[in-house]
Amino acid sequence: MNQEKIVHDFVVLGGGSAGYAAARTAVDLGLKTAVIDGAEELGGLCILRGCMPSKTLIESANRALSLRHAADFGIDARIGGVNAKFIRDRKRRLIGEFAGYRRGQLEDGQFTLVRGMGRFEYAGSEELRIVVQMREGGEQIIFARTALIATGSVVHVPALPGLKEAEYWTSDTILDAEEIPASFIVLGGGAIALEMAHYLDGIGRKVTVLQRNTQLLTGMDADVAEVVEESFLRRGIGVQCGTKLLRVDAAAEGKSVEFEMGGKPGGVCAAEILVALGRRPALSSLGLNDMGIAINDAGRVIAAPTQQTSDLRVFVAGDACGPLEVVHLAIQQGETAAKNAAEMLRGGSARHKMDYRCKLFGVFTQPQVAVVGLSEGDAKMEGIDCVSASYPFNDHGKSIVKGETEGFVKLLAHPETGVLLGGAVAGPDATELIHEISVAMHLGATVFQLATAPHYHPTLSEIWTYPADELTGKVKKPD
Repeated sequence: MNQEKIVHDFVVLGGGSAGYAAARTAVDLGLKTAVIDGAEELGGLCILRGCMPSKTLIESANRALSLRHAADFGIDARIGGVNAKFIRDRKRRLIGEFAGYRRGQLEDGQFTLVRGMGRFEYAGSEELRIVVQMREGGEQIIFARTALIATGSVVHVPALPGLKEAEYWTSDTILDAEEIPASFIVLGGGAIALEMAHYLDGIGRKVTVLQRNTQLLTGMDADVAEVVEESFLRRGIGVQCGTKLLRVDAAAEGKSVEFEMGGKPGGVCAAEILVALGRRPALSSLGLNDMGIAINDAGRVIAAPTQQTSDLRVFVAGDACGPLEVVHLAIQQGETAAKNAAEMLRGGSARHKMDYRCKLFGVFTQPQVAVVGLSEGDAKMEGIDCVSASYPFNDHGKSIVKGETEGFVKLLAHPETGVLLGGAVAGPDATELIHEISVAMHLGATVFQLATAPHYHPTLSEIWTYPADELTGKVKKPD
């Protein structure tokens, strides 16, 4: 019997944060919508293996680090031990609740949920043809007038001699391990690498970080990255930047990584190796080449501000296109795609565009790091005029009271208008503090407005008024 041909207005490949947000928006706009997801467990990367589980583990590390410094506050407290299995089980319980809620949203009937792995098949017609390899076996053909790629990303593993033979851990391994070896070599210096290094050190493991770039957190301003590096070194975490990885060897006593740094050979040994060199878009099985959908050198789908690909019927959101692997952007991209699909299907044009002016990024180490908008490096590279000012936490009352004085805050503004262009925090509660600048930028605020905004004393948040006040003397006064 031939399969009945059903044409959907909007089909989403991937049921994670970007995909669900897009599907929900499409349904609200009256589109006949389907979501294709063939993962063993529904929920998406953030809930299952990314944001939420990693922060659950990190919270345990943060509590342990507080106990290390309890004597500084007149408290006699010691860590009797760390129960990695309990930490893992707590993570499983919490993530199970989060995932269950998302699974319920995906299965509540507001759109069609197809459990399988989809790939585009060029059909030379107006309709998109998507072949789905069903989880229970067999194939199903889905027809779509528009579609969204929201398939997320997978762990990137380098072609490093000896690595496969020696075996290795990834962040996925750590997130579900009930026993944690005594020492680790962490390959990478980005957010995932540093957050996992912070966790491992927090629960008492010996950690060495090997970074290929000459600084941690590639792409951030060097002064921001240096705060984390200096803090890690004070904690006893080894950090080696500017390394060229050569090979991995395994022996009965552990594993070793040979590298070259500054033209000189080096090496480090540990019980285990954690590969944390970022992630790559999960695109290989989608048939994008047959569709002529363009991909950049980083392996990401090239997206217009409307989230359209080179095939204007096909949109993309989340890790599949970037520019950052963060949930709030993925959600905004998915919603933008769905709105534009609805406009097109009603005979209009794709007019909704992403605004990356207030793009946010945070790293949950200790101290934390968070940035919004332009960095000084971005401004220089893009030829944008700006002025900047910073203020240290070691001269701020609430920071001193808390005993968390590492780092600083920094603001960037336009020299003629005083409009805020960017902000950065390296220090306590950075991922919370950054939102004041994000909201200010979203509303188009100037340094004059920020400098005079009421701030309660004593709080961490009032630190923003100091660089803002300094910038009022560096920018053109309003008429």
